[in-house]
Amino acid sequence: MNTTPRTLSRSLNDRMIAGVMGGIAHRFGWNPTLARILFVLISIGSAAFPGILVYLLLWLLIPNEAD
Repeated sequence: MNTTPRTLSRSLNDRMIAGVMGGIAHRFGWNPTLARILFVLISIGSAAFPGILVYLLLWLLIPNEAD
C-alpha cells in the first residue's frame, strides 16, 4: 500500500489562473471544480474573507509541481 503523503503544490495540468485551487484539490483528493466554486462562494458570502488577497498570497507561497 502506497502511503506517501501528497505535497501541496500548484497544479500545472489543472489550472484556471495559477493552479492554486487545482493544487489544493489534488492535495486533499477533492474535485477541482467544486473546490473553485466553494472558494468563490465563501469569498462572495463573507466580507471578512478577502478571497482575491488570499488567492494572491497562496499563489506566491505555494510552489509549482515541477519545482
